[in-house]
Amino acid sequence: MKHLLAVDASSVIGTINSPVNDPTYTGDVGTGLGKIFSTGIQIFFLFAGLTTLFYLLWGALDWINSSGEKEKVQKAQNKITSAVIGLVLVVVAFVVFQVLMGTVLGGAFGGKNMQFKLPSIGN
Repeated sequence: MKHLLAVDASSVIGTINSPVNDPTYTGDVGTGLGKIFSTGIQIFFLFAGLTTLFYLLWGALDWINSSGEKEKVQKAQNKITSAVIGLVLVVVAFVVFQVLMGTVLGGAFGGKNMQFKLPSIGN
């Protein structure tokens, strides 16, 4: 047992260094989580917008290739309608999120200002 106590645990386990030199670390957990959430939300809106535009183009291509057949034209119109509805929903979600960012979380949406601090008990 004496020998186990004589072993330096830091050489076996390692040490935990403070991320003071990390430029993204601000020392506040709420701000760090806010950066993670804001990046996720930006990726979501980008993916949703690109997906709806792709679906819109797919419907347009199907319409062009339908050769005037009623059934194919109807399917293409349904795709285009669904894509437009999806695009409207993405824009509405974007606007609602922007309003919530400004009023509830006190942040701004877009560009470099897309960072907010999550509310906590202390503030």
